[in-house]
Amino acid sequence: MMSQETLPADTGEFGLVIDGEVVDSSSGETFETVNPATEQSLATVAAGGKADVDAAVDAADEAFLEWRETPGEERGRILKALAERIRDESERLSKIESLDVGKPLSQAKFDVEVCARYFEYYAGIADKVHGDSIPLTKKYADYTIREPLGVTAQIVPWNLPINIFGRSVAPALATGNTCVVKPAEQTPLTAIEVAKIATQVGVPDGVLNVVAGFGSTAGAALSDHRDVDGISFTGSVVTGQEVMQTAASNVTEVHLELGGKSPNVVFPDADMETAVTGAMTGIFTNAGQVCSAGSRLLVHEDIHDEFVDRLVKQIEKMEVDEGVADPDMGPLVSEDQLEKVTKYLEIGREEVGEPAVGGDTHDRRGYFVEPTVFDGVENDMQIAQEEIFGPVLSIIEFSNEDEAIELANDVEYGLVAGIFTGSNGRAHRFARDVHAGQIYINEWFAGGVETPFGGFKQSGFGREKGLAAVESYTQVKNVCANIERD
Repeated sequence: MMSQETLPADTGEFGLVIDGEVVDSSSGETFETVNPATEQSLATVAAGGKADVDAAVDAADEAFLEWRETPGEERGRILKALAERIRDESERLSKIESLDVGKPLSQAKFDVEVCARYFEYYAGIADKVHGDSIPLTKKYADYTIREPLGVTAQIVPWNLPINIFGRSVAPALATGNTCVVKPAEQTPLTAIEVAKIATQVGVPDGVLNVVAGFGSTAGAALSDHRDVDGISFTGSVVTGQEVMQTAASNVTEVHLELGGKSPNVVFPDADMETAVTGAMTGIFTNAGQVCSAGSRLLVHEDIHDEFVDRLVKQIEKMEVDEGVADPDMGPLVSEDQLEKVTKYLEIGREEVGEPAVGGDTHDRRGYFVEPTVFDGVENDMQIAQEEIFGPVLSIIEFSNEDEAIELANDVEYGLVAGIFTGSNGRAHRFARDVHAGQIYINEWFAGGVETPFGGFKQSGFGREKGLAAVESYTQVKNVCANIERD
């Protein structure tokens, strides 16, 4: 029976948030966001365009001078209050996120908590952003100052909307920047809700703005805007390239967190149960719609058969259902994504044959696909090289450590990599030699908001999270004084 789940009753309208007000788009146009578990309309959202982006950037620009001069401890107190309100409204926000994205409710709750944690973490950093003193000869006093960029744009993807909203916005606000956020048109709801909460807890008007809409209109207008001083983009390589090319005309600073085809390597001395759990977490969290998904599973030939047998048996027990029922895995986010993943299932069958488990869509309403494993994959196959962004795992055998590292690096991406082994030496040799921005050892998705995150190669550049994000949202000014002159 199809669910009749709806948004929480106390949820307001989904307009644009510009200069502290919830407003309609200047054109009056709207679009529908769809519940991917039912294919039914979930909410009507204002569709922003160029005029709305202009208004939001103008508001952010006007608010910037006052916000940058607000003492760091005061910015921190406001961000801490925002973190607390996000936690207070966790149940409501989690349900909105689960319905909008399709992810299991427990994963949505985790993402809401992570969003709150970002604002809490950077609240504590807001009054600790400083430069350095540089020793020259005694003739000079030389020091640096870290200053905010100005108006920053955050282009947020559809897979982890509230999580990445916090990841991008919190450090920007903490360091004195103002923000214009463009959420993905598939999943804009929680960005709008958090922006409304921000106004209620004391974020000044114009400091945080949200313009929902389509990439070809609102997104393009934002990345091309001459008054935007920095852009953070998370999404596909192709769109990231377009953002970078557009921003180049204004010499706007850009940070890109793009795709991945991350290797997860299992050696014979690994704890088998831990490695199976890690492999499943790496590829089936959020139905595989994660840039850092462990989509290439490299298994040593000595344990291959036993490992695959254990993995398949665990996958066959997985419950797939609508997100608010809190299953093991929910639907894909949209019909377009379902079509893309289905295409790769066909490619996988052509390249390898029938999957070891899964491989089909569900005969029901919604954008559901089975958790799928292709075994006997060669690393040069399409399903091993191209980002599928779905619950599709490719298993590749290897025979020794050197081959594992070679296979791990033999891809255009370099976002994350993981290893399961009982050898500390091997684990750290792997971390040293693999070309990826973050390495997981004996656990997938290890780390937290404190740990820098970003990619090598086609996975982008710049770092989010941790103290590294302070560098991404500030610019360095050097001051050199000849102190022997009055």
